[in-house]
Amino acid sequence: MPSGDGWQGDVLRDLRGGVEQGAQSPGGQAYRASAPGPGLHAQSAQAQDVTPRGDAPRQAAYPYQGQEPQASPQGGWPERAAYQEQKEQAPVAHTPGPHPPSTPGSRPVVDKGLAGAALGKPQHGEPFAARAVRALRRTLSSSAAREVAEITRTAQVLQQPVTTGRQIAVTSIRGGSGKSTVAALLGTTYAHYRQDPLLVLEADPALGSLPLRLGAESLRWTTSDIADIVQPNMSLLDVTGYLVQLPNNAWLLPASQGQIGVMLDSRAYERVVVALRRYFGVMVIDCETLPAEVGRVALAAAHGRVLTTPATPEGIRSTYSVLQWMQGLPRHVVASTVVVLTELVPHSGLDLDEAVQMLRSTGVSVQVLPYDRHLAAGGRIHTELLAHPTREAVARLAADVFQLSLSQQRH
Repeated sequence: MPSGDGWQGDVLRDLRGGVEQGAQSPGGQAYRASAPGPGLHAQSAQAQDVTPRGDAPRQAAYPYQGQEPQASPQGGWPERAAYQEQKEQAPVAHTPGPHPPSTPGSRPVVDKGLAGAALGKPQHGEPFAARAVRALRRTLSSSAAREVAEITRTAQVLQQPVTTGRQIAVTSIRGGSGKSTVAALLGTTYAHYRQDPLLVLEADPALGSLPLRLGAESLRWTTSDIADIVQPNMSLLDVTGYLVQLPNNAWLLPASQGQIGVMLDSRAYERVVVALRRYFGVMVIDCETLPAEVGRVALAAAHGRVLTTPATPEGIRSTYSVLQWMQGLPRHVVASTVVVLTELVPHSGLDLDEAVQMLRSTGVSVQVLPYDRHLAAGGRIHTELLAHPTREAVARLAADVFQLSLSQQRH
């Protein structure tokens, strides 16, 4: 173990205290089991326009308000016909949830005057020539069958039912490592494969890029705004009235409206997560960069942990040092951590195989997110424009961290 001198020692000492407190806290409330999804091909996912959530909630995942569907003995949702029949026989009047003393105004994610200049036409993640060569190889070989088999295995992992909502925290030890990009990719993947509601929660108010990456057009309510509003006894329809709706039964809760100086303390974060976790099968949390307090609290309470780092010599060394310190924490912290090496340039010259082996020696799982022109350009992520290797890597990452989160039921 290193001596602990420097800021990294403070990070791990503080993180150790947060994890110990989190391990002593009671577990989350029981969550309804979700039915396996349709097993769609990742390449067929199409980006959809995001409809911002205003004050008037729309019909959410449950067909009637005030009550929650109960899981069937086999772990699946009741049939839609039974829902409809019960709704027609005993309609329930909707009672709006509580509202704060003042309603925040809606603000655009990107200023209209800058949108045209700042966000150009999105490009495909890989050149046309590379796509053509791949298509030819798939035609002349048996790689297509192997690809379908791999997608099927990944879908089976991602569609496993859960008994309590899974919290997956994404963080890093330095900026510019692709943290928000990875959080957005994970949220999009889970929403595509799963049928239960999903929440992408931003716990990084420092002008984060998560809303832009997810395609949100405007923001109103933030994590701090609803910390004292959302109560565990509210219906899902009440709750989603404060969230930004995303495609595929998913929602976003931003940490700020893109304003400098917005603060989010750990107590407000804890109140929000405790109130919201019962509504969503998976929560992907975009945390602050370590050693921020909210980031430590989120990591301590999460079931799965993702640590992003740039695929550079400096990033590898820093992450390896932090992982060595983390070995002194409770064993499940390291066991449920996935390190993501993000390639920031097409050909870095780094020996990725050697870097992966070195990081895995600490007990964590390691995945590589390859360079992608579409992701590197910034802006909204269009899944249909991602390079084929990127889609495969994201699916493996999502399945890896989700499987690890399921193994942490007892914590």
